[in-house]
Amino acid sequence: MTAATSDLLCELLTRSLPAWHVAGEVRRASGGAILISGEGREIFVKPAPPGLPFRWLVTVDERERPAISIAAVLRQVREAVDPGYATRRVRVAAFPLVPT
Repeated sequence: MTAATSDLLCELLTRSLPAWHVAGEVRRASGGAILISGEGREIFVKPAPPGLPFRWLVTVDERERPAISIAAVLRQVREAVDPGYATRRVRVAAFPLVPT
C-alpha cells in the first residue's frame, strides 16, 4: 500500500466519524497505521504485510481481522464505534438460468 492510499484512508475515516454521528478522533500512528478512538474504543488499521491476499489489518479489542478493501475497513470500524449500526450481509449465489 502506498503512502498516498494510507493518507486517503485516514482522511476518509476522519470524515466518516461525523457522518456516522460518532464522537472520536483519527490520527496517524507509526508504521503507516491509523488509530481511531471513539465510543471508548481504540481501533488500529495497519497495512497488511506483503504477500497476503488482503490490504489491511483491523485490530479491535486485541482481535485482528483482515480487510480486503476500503469498504471492509469502513464496515469493521463502524461496527466497533457505532453500537446502533445494523450490519447487512449480502450473499451472492449462482442460480440456474431462467428459460426464455
